[in-house]
Amino acid sequence: MKENVDHRVPVLIVGGSLVGLCTSLFLGRHGITHMLVEKHAGTSLHPRGRGINVRTMELFRVAEVEDRIREAASVLADNHGILQGGSLTGDDQEWLFEQIDPGGALARFSPSTWCLCSQNDIEPVLMSVTPTLGADLRFSTELLSFEQDESGVTAIVKNRETGEHSTVRADYLVAADGPRSPVREQLRIGQSGPGDLFHNVSITFRSRMLADVIGDRRFIVCYLTKPEADGALLPVDNRERWVFHAPWHPDRGETLEDFTDERCVEHIRRAVGAPDLDVEITGKAPWHAAERVAQRYVAGRVFLAGDSAHEMSPTGAFGSNTGIQDAHNLAWKLAAVLDGAAGPGLLETYEAERLPVARATSERASARSAEHSHPGYEPEPESVPEAPARGGGRQNGVLSVAMGYRYAQGAVVGADPDLPVVPERMRLCGDPGSRAPHLWLRDPVEGRRKSTVDLYERSFVLLSSEGTPWSGAAGSVAKRMNVRLDAYAIGTGAEADLIPEDGGDWAETHGTTPAGAVLVRPDGFVAWRSVEAVADPESVLYKVLTTVLDRY
Repeated sequence: MKENVDHRVPVLIVGGSLVGLCTSLFLGRHGITHMLVEKHAGTSLHPRGRGINVRTMELFRVAEVEDRIREAASVLADNHGILQGGSLTGDDQEWLFEQIDPGGALARFSPSTWCLCSQNDIEPVLMSVTPTLGADLRFSTELLSFEQDESGVTAIVKNRETGEHSTVRADYLVAADGPRSPVREQLRIGQSGPGDLFHNVSITFRSRMLADVIGDRRFIVCYLTKPEADGALLPVDNRERWVFHAPWHPDRGETLEDFTDERCVEHIRRAVGAPDLDVEITGKAPWHAAERVAQRYVAGRVFLAGDSAHEMSPTGAFGSNTGIQDAHNLAWKLAAVLDGAAGPGLLETYEAERLPVARATSERASARSAEHSHPGYEPEPESVPEAPARGGGRQNGVLSVAMGYRYAQGAVVGADPDLPVVPERMRLCGDPGSRAPHLWLRDPVEGRRKSTVDLYERSFVLLSSEGTPWSGAAGSVAKRMNVRLDAYAIGTGAEADLIPEDGGDWAETHGTTPAGAVLVRPDGFVAWRSVEAVADPESVLYKVLTTVLDRY
């Protein structure tokens, strides 16, 4: 079979939706050529999965597509809060929260902010970029079967337009093929979790009068709670295009055929509280909310990512963000192994890090659905958490506004297994696994403003404080050891490559002294720090640089 191969690629991605395209983007940024196959003819047409958290926007920033995504999302740039009420015309509405980041507190931690960009808007942006980075995108192409051996994966794919079959040989396969993943099924990987939570029908419609009913209330979503007409209303353009999620109860014998245009129009009018509202139904799509997590993420040379690895309630948009962050974590590790900079054991850390994140986040997503009384969700009474105080910033001991940074206990290899990585620890406190700091820098070479976040992508990064010899020594040591390393000195010294924009030193900015240097992973998490001299072959950092990749 190996001899009769039509295409050879380092990585084959199965699934061309959001997570598959992000995997393509991140692999391409590392210079890894790859093929992506997607059975559908094009990208998503339905507005969904639109909440992008800060951490994900940082990844898009580093991949140089943040501005293009914000441009695609510009029509919803002023929509921030979540509103709840019996209708939009009564006097019982209240904000579950009015601002995602009140007071702009996250600016201390990140150069990026939250963004609302529907999947049907973001996917074309990704599709326009990935082919320029070495991606071979093949839509209308279905994976029929695959086999793996000790050196790679052989897959049979079918062009659904021509019927032609072809054989693809890849070093690795990434399955981003959705919640009913055929790849996961073939690997016989089970799932844990309570399973189905609730069902909705997503109804797209046009209404010019609705904008007048809403007025100046710019919400992300409005939960309408009339028992006879509950649902969730989402703006698409704040003018005439809207989405309404209506509860669907197949367990009570309800079918999709029951959702006629007439029924949907009447339901929306009653929910909004405007009996004469103009409503033109333009589309309907059923969806299922579930809480399931794959028991394994890795099987030989095959990796699960996105919905194939985890299903989550849509409340909070945790599922898509978790999937994109899966893709980023896996991509830099695949690149390191394929480039020969790391041993194949590095890939084992993908499951070790991302599986605990999915378990913790899926539970949080279900809890958020209960807190917000998501239409159609009827959790068991004992599973409903106590509702947080309105406007509160903490839930379950974590800053809810910064959930994009939250890693579950034990989710970062090398970190303290008893402590989650949360914003309070986003300082260089010396703990492996902490998130490296955001610090605005002035680049004397490029002459533009830059964040330390912008440094974390293709290789390990060395950050050093003023008065240490790291910057000059690290380059020569890295070259001698044949280790890819970007060296940056953060401080006011004359030899600093990048210095704080305000001219202050590291300690003034962060209230802590790094006492040497910090080695940062490509995903922006601190790997190790040392106070030893880097040029000393007996030093801790020297030994780290020689073993940081080989150790896996």
